[in-house]
Amino acid sequence: MHIRVGVRDIKPTAQMILWGKAGGRCQFRGCNQQLWKSPVTQEPVNIAQKAHIYAFSRAGPRGHKGMPKSRINNVENLMLVCHACHRTIDQDQDGCRYSGDLLQSWKAEHERRIEVVTGVHPDRNSNVVFYGAKIGETDVPQFFNSAAMAMFPEWYPADDRPILLSLMRSSFSDRNAGFWITEDDNLIRMFANRVRQPLQDGNIRHLSVFALAPQPLLVRLGSLLTDINEVQVYARSREPQGWRWRDYPRGFKFVVQTPRKISGPPALVLSLSADISEGRVRAILGNNVTFWKVTVTRPNNDFLRSKKQLQEFRELARGLMVQIEGRHGRQTELHVFPASPAAIAVELGRIRMPKANLKWRIYDQVNERQGFVPALRIS
Repeated sequence: MHIRVGVRDIKPTAQMILWGKAGGRCQFRGCNQQLWKSPVTQEPVNIAQKAHIYAFSRAGPRGHKGMPKSRINNVENLMLVCHACHRTIDQDQDGCRYSGDLLQSWKAEHERRIEVVTGVHPDRNSNVVFYGAKIGETDVPQFFNSAAMAMFPEWYPADDRPILLSLMRSSFSDRNAGFWITEDDNLIRMFANRVRQPLQDGNIRHLSVFALAPQPLLVRLGSLLTDINEVQVYARSREPQGWRWRDYPRGFKFVVQTPRKISGPPALVLSLSADISEGRVRAILGNNVTFWKVTVTRPNNDFLRSKKQLQEFRELARGLMVQIEGRHGRQTELHVFPASPAAIAVELGRIRMPKANLKWRIYDQVNERQGFVPALRIS
């Protein structure tokens, strides 16, 4: 049958490609409705509509921006949507709210996500875990896309819905002791329900962790993950912004400073993203302190670039714990003062062996209180 260009008939091949790229779901951002069954009765039914991004005529929604009539019914000008979303975008006749450029970006975003999720090899599946207050305030789909790009090609998201372990929006701040009690309890409970149980049930085999939170809570998250489970922790870089690993920095090395003699309780100082002076620790613990320190040549908040650096830190930290326990005994409490990238804090918690390592007390820098404050105990 001959189809005249410009009428609403869309070739079957274009319809099949559109369905495939959309994964059978509504491409309006935030909807994602399944279009192959009734949302009420769950009966199999085609409820999809094919919305034009640019219209047939200049008078239609968003006009057609000089697009040739021969391309009006092409896949790149079509979105697979539900009835409600179709009406929503077409009621905006002048395209002020739902412009053609915006709809094209939503279409591309949706199709990239479908391609990533459906392209997962069974051995490369990884469940994405987000943790932190900043993540809770961010557009999660946008954040998910950034995470998926950082994982590729080593890992692929096992699901298009991340596991969220977000901080509670309480009236407390990190200036209050109640903040740490509330957030620590919340993290432990959410982790048990959303991560530990699925791991035990065999529904999760690998985790990709993206975390931004106060450092004591990051250490706690790591202690919950442990180094027994298969986990890849990612670091967020500032320049360029994102979660992708970069090249190993030339000349990089961790520097470990160990005490000559034992003169008091052990303090582990991580001077990585910023330098922590001994005076700031003594202001909390008194003058009788034994310092164990891990630092880098020039502490800064963007030194962590390569996955290999995380591996080196894990190996270093495990050996350091053996030394500390050997010289102080396993009944001693280790005081931890971290100034480190989020990923390092998580990995510090992961290397802790619950049945072998001594107790930890984690401190946090609170500017309003002009120094470190005791935050959490891990025992």
